[in-house]
Amino acid sequence: MNLLRAFLGWHADRLRTAVRERDRGASAIELAIITAVLVLLAVTVVTLIYHYANTQANTITQHTIP
Repeated sequence: MNLLRAFLGWHADRLRTAVRERDRGASAIELAIITAVLVLLAVTVVTLIYHYANTQANTITQHTIP
């Protein structure tokens, strides 16, 4: 978590510097790359959770009560 926070903080600093220097094209590209990485991370987490839930659902057994 600290690595992600440091990564995003570093990019946020670069984005602020780029805005101050009127380098908006480069900062837009950086922002697009950061967004793509975060979306990829979110999709990966959702896929892992979905796979785990399906695996656990297949292991549920039904008991009949006499």
